[in-house]
Amino acid sequence: MYPYRFIIVAALAAAVAFPCASQAAPKAGPAAVLPPPAPATAVPTIAAAAYLLQDFASGAVIVAQNADERRDPASLTKLMTAYLTFAALREGKIMPSQSVPVSAAAWHAEGSRMFIEPRRAVSVDELLRGVIVQSGNDASIALAELVAGSESAFVARMNAEAKRMGLANTNFTNVTGLSHADHYSTARDLGMLAAALIRDYPDYYALYSLKEFRYNNITQSNRNRLLWVDPSVDGMKTGHTDAAGWCLIASAKRGERRQIAVVLGAASDAARANEAEKLLNYGFQAFDTVHLYHSGETVQSLRVWKGADNSLAAGFFADQYLTLPKGKAAALQLTMTASEPLVAPVVQGQRVGTVRVGLEGKMLAELPMVALTDVPAANVFGRGWDTMRLWFTR
Repeated sequence: MYPYRFIIVAALAAAVAFPCASQAAPKAGPAAVLPPPAPATAVPTIAAAAYLLQDFASGAVIVAQNADERRDPASLTKLMTAYLTFAALREGKIMPSQSVPVSAAAWHAEGSRMFIEPRRAVSVDELLRGVIVQSGNDASIALAELVAGSESAFVARMNAEAKRMGLANTNFTNVTGLSHADHYSTARDLGMLAAALIRDYPDYYALYSLKEFRYNNITQSNRNRLLWVDPSVDGMKTGHTDAAGWCLIASAKRGERRQIAVVLGAASDAARANEAEKLLNYGFQAFDTVHLYHSGETVQSLRVWKGADNSLAAGFFADQYLTLPKGKAAALQLTMTASEPLVAPVVQGQRVGTVRVGLEGKMLAELPMVALTDVPAANVFGRGWDTMRLWFTR
């Protein structure tokens, strides 16, 4: 192997020039270790059993406590209920205007309700608003039965989707969030679920900003207090049971940045909103998120041996972002390491190098760089010629 290193000056310029985009988050951000903010910016004290603040674009966790502690998620469960319903809508398996039968199980659901009833027509669109705005357990069961045939079958899909998302400490036993010993999640997993919903279903996410919904002559307000007091907050979901305490996932967009705050086990309705707001303010005031690379752009052209082409474009198939303390973007050092010789055939998506991101002598992230195109093997003559040339480069 013939490794080589050099500083990518153009990448540094891009990091400073491009702010983060709000709706193009990669499915998995770089494994960054955030340096502390400036000493003048104090980390807030958060009165909650567990909490987490993450940047939407980079996926970086800015601050957290007990983020992997399994807890009762209460009605935050309904984020997964909605996620799978959105998937069924996108796939055309159900329609927004479709009339949904109301079973006895849905009609008699425990806890918060939308007040659906068997003799009154209700549509998928109305049920979604009932789940999202009114946190209706009855609406959640009705949607689950429509999509999967039964609540238990829908729960199986919820757990399969949680596994696919990598929610390592999450298990569901119902679609509503009613307390059960085997029904649990964590602040980290719930943050990942919230980010996936915003990323994968941005059009449906707009429902989470609705402040009230009226059905069956009953108007209910969204329990997310921050929708009234912070114009940057546009979602997402509240939850409360005796076992869970008062819970809130709040998402806010200020400028081109979006952050997600997860607060579990606060002492009251007002407290969960106050603590989430403190987290959001801290993240926006103390940190920046920079756009390092665009998906599909050529970061570097690499030499290929024994190939039909003698070079290939290397880069990333997902936008790359980095979150770091405010004002530090200009000090980033981006270094690329590629392997030589790179011998054909090379397939699209094959790892061909690494971009290392450093700040003030400390490594922040390592980004695996891949081939953006295929390079098939050359003919016999071309392979033989490059074999001889490689021999003399040793």
